[in-house]
Amino acid sequence: MFSLIKHSLVVDVSVLSKKISNCCRNFATAKKIIEMVKVLNVAEKNDVAKNVANILSRGTSRRREGYSKFNKIYEFQMQLPALRNQQCQMIMTSVSGHLLNYDFIGDYSRWNGCDPRVLFSAPITTTCSDQCENIGFEIVKICQAIKPDIRVLRAHFSEITSAAIYRAINSLTEPDKKISDAVDIRQQLDLRIGASFTRFLTLGLQQLVPNLNKCIISYGSCQFPTLGFVVERWKEREEFVPQPFWFIEVNVERDNIKCTFTWDRKRLFDQRACAAIMTKIMENPQAKVLRVNNRRTSKYRPQPMDTVTFERLASSKLKINAKRAMMAAERLYNLGFISYPRTETNKFPPEIKLNDLIQAQCNNRQWGQYANRILELGGANPRNGNKSDQAHPPIHPTKPATNLTDEEQRKVYELITRHFLACCWADAIGAEETVDIEINEEKFHAKGLRIIEKNYLEVYKYDSWSEKQLPQFVQDECFHPNSILMKDGHTTAPELLTESDLIALMEKYGIGTDATHAEHIEKIKDRKYISQMEDRRLKPEGLGIGLYEAYMEIEQEMTQPFLRAQLEIELQQICNGDKNPEQVLNNQLILYEKVYHESFRNRNRLFQKVIEFV
Repeated sequence: MFSLIKHSLVVDVSVLSKKISNCCRNFATAKKIIEMVKVLNVAEKNDVAKNVANILSRGTSRRREGYSKFNKIYEFQMQLPALRNQQCQMIMTSVSGHLLNYDFIGDYSRWNGCDPRVLFSAPITTTCSDQCENIGFEIVKICQAIKPDIRVLRAHFSEITSAAIYRAINSLTEPDKKISDAVDIRQQLDLRIGASFTRFLTLGLQQLVPNLNKCIISYGSCQFPTLGFVVERWKEREEFVPQPFWFIEVNVERDNIKCTFTWDRKRLFDQRACAAIMTKIMENPQAKVLRVNNRRTSKYRPQPMDTVTFERLASSKLKINAKRAMMAAERLYNLGFISYPRTETNKFPPEIKLNDLIQAQCNNRQWGQYANRILELGGANPRNGNKSDQAHPPIHPTKPATNLTDEEQRKVYELITRHFLACCWADAIGAEETVDIEINEEKFHAKGLRIIEKNYLEVYKYDSWSEKQLPQFVQDECFHPNSILMKDGHTTAPELLTESDLIALMEKYGIGTDATHAEHIEKIKDRKYISQMEDRRLKPEGLGIGLYEAYMEIEQEMTQPFLRAQLEIELQQICNGDKNPEQVLNNQLILYEKVYHESFRNRNRLFQKVIEFV
């Protein structure tokens, strides 16, 4: 029997094969367990293997070295439900990434070995190289080469806690080949499309621009649309022409409280029209209170945290870019402090014992008092969203983490924990007052707010709600304002995108997945297509602008999100069993090969356009 523990990810094939045979190399040990079923468990990383082994063995597992110093071997015995509670010798190890990858063979693998056009159909092979059903099947392939009749089962869990691990070991399932097929198709397409366009652009531009000799001008079907978002916002800002406008403001001071009434018309772009209204108002500048409304209002607590929300909050609130934030979150997951950080789910499944998770935070010096208060007020009451990937719950803390020495990990854990407590608490409650007035048929309004119960805002320091006090007004009363002013202003250009803004656009238009957003952003930074300014906003560089402008002239689809978004939809349909993998692969290759031929036919115009901006 062979059990795959989520998420197996690369060691060298020979290393893994040696590791498997090495597991029982000690003859004396092997003799003792000869009557037992031996179960090989493969985890994503050594930390996961270590922690899972510790849970299943109740702290009695024995560690020994394998052929890889990074991947230890943990042994213990336990009764396995999948084998009718038979006593088994459990052998737990790990990998460190993908086992297999696709690559071209022979001359096709060399940059100058062939015309890039042939890469759409050139032969490819699986190779060993330095997602997770796919990795599971890679491990299966290697193990079946040694033992063809080996039985394979899959353990699903999203957090390294005793409850989650035992739940997984009690409900092993067959690996899902459809999910693995979808990953295979994505890998093959990314290889063929990326290699053909990257070689075409790099080799062509290096011949024309000497200072690009050391640059790789890569194309990716996610990279270019991501670049497109940044360039389009930059162009909007560069091409923006400020427009003057005028508006009327009414100011009142009573009982040492100042307030400003806002014009219901907001603003006019015609100065003379605004001046005419102002003149009319000043003919009889007495204000009458039309109505005074008081109503209870709420500021909603956050929904449970999915990956996109996490990346955006880490970038905007912690000032940690998405890639580093995900690295910190994955480390916290491997250590058992948080649930799996790659999830599209924003609602808690009923089996998660939220009050137990809250109770675990009660002794924390920073937010323990708020955890206690939630429990005192009746316990968890999450504001669930409506998204679920049917695989992983929202990101949440699984146990206290009091001794984190890494600063980014500490900040990420605090963000995840405070967000979890906030979504389990209650909305903030306030009393909102609105006063509507009229001056010679022109209407104005003012709003005030008094916070009654802060609730989730007490623990969630990343959000705020400002009180604003109004003087007392009575309906139908008449008064003369302290001042009535006609003011002017100008429309302002849209701001450049932040990383948080960019991730939101990628999510909206289906570019990449929750697991790859950060990777695509970092790639176009590494390629010098964009840069991050001191205020953390993203600015396109000359090469990025040139590539965008060139393809907007030659083939707009390359810089727009729709091609990749359609592929992501079809990959999901493969996972659902609604589409044939080979059919999706062939259709996508035909589509991109057509775009490539159009690029090649117009290569002189395309390259010259890029050169204009380099």
